[in-house]
Amino acid sequence: MKPYIDLTKPRITWLILMSTGIGYVFGTQGGANWLLLLHTLLGTALIASGTATFNQWYEHRADALMNRTKGRPIPSGLVTPKQAFAWGLLLSVAGFAELWLGANPLTALAGLFTLVTYLFLYTPMKQQHWHATTIGAVPGAMPPVIGYAAASGVINWEAAALFAVLFVWQFPHFYAIAWMYRDDYAKASIKMLPVVEPDGDSTARQILFFSLLLIPVSFVPTWLHMTGTLYLVGAAILGVYFLRAAVRVVRNRTIPLARGVLLTSVIYLPVLYGLMLLDRQ
Repeated sequence: MKPYIDLTKPRITWLILMSTGIGYVFGTQGGANWLLLLHTLLGTALIASGTATFNQWYEHRADALMNRTKGRPIPSGLVTPKQAFAWGLLLSVAGFAELWLGANPLTALAGLFTLVTYLFLYTPMKQQHWHATTIGAVPGAMPPVIGYAAASGVINWEAAALFAVLFVWQFPHFYAIAWMYRDDYAKASIKMLPVVEPDGDSTARQILFFSLLLIPVSFVPTWLHMTGTLYLVGAAILGVYFLRAAVRVVRNRTIPLARGVLLTSVIYLPVLYGLMLLDRQ
C-alpha cells in the first residue's frame, strides 16, 4: 500500500486537516460534536487524498522530467496511471459521500468545489500561465470553510475570514517553493513565475507584497470578534517575523533565503492557529 499512500501526499494532508479542524471549532455553537468532527476530518482527508492522487495522475509525465518528483509512484513505475486514476476516484467518491452523509450536503459540495477547481482549473493552467498560483490558492484555502460548514451548516463572514488568512498565506509559501525549484519547473514547462521571469525580481516582490498583506488579513478574526487581544498581538508579532523573511529574500534572492521563507511559513500557520484556539471568543 505504500505507493498508494504516497499518491495521497500525507504530509500535505495533515496541514489540510489542521485547517479543517480550525474551521470546525469556529463554526461550532455550544458543545463540540466529536462524531461530527470525526466524519468531517475523515471525509476531508479522503477527498483531499483523492485530489492529490488525481493531480499526480494528470501530471505524471511532467513529474518524470523533474528531479524532485521523478521518484513519485507513477513516474517510478510502482503504480500505473490506470491504477492511480481508479484509486483517486475511489478516494474522492468515498470522501464526498462521507461529507454528505456524515456532515451535511453543504460541506460535501464545498469539498467537491475544492476538487473540481484544483483539478480542472489550477492543474491544467500550470502549463499555461503563472497566475495558476492565484487560481490554486482558492481550493487551497477551502479546508477551514469545509470545517466551518460542517459545524454550522452555513458559510458566512467568519468562514470567509479563515479562508482569507489561508488564501494570502499560500502566496509567499508557494512562490518560495517555485523559486527553489525553478529549474525543475522549467524542465517540465510549468509556467511558474520564476520560470517566466528568471531574474527573480517579480517573485521577490510577490513574496514581499503578500507577506505584508497577511498582517492586516490576519487581524480580521479579531475585528469580527472571533478572537481577542492576545491573538491580535500574537498575529502582529508573527506577521512581522514572516515579513522579515520576505524582506531578506528581496534584498538577496538566493535559494537558502527562499527556503527561509518556506520554513517561516510552515512555522507561522500552526502557531497562528494555536493562538486562534487559545484566544477564541
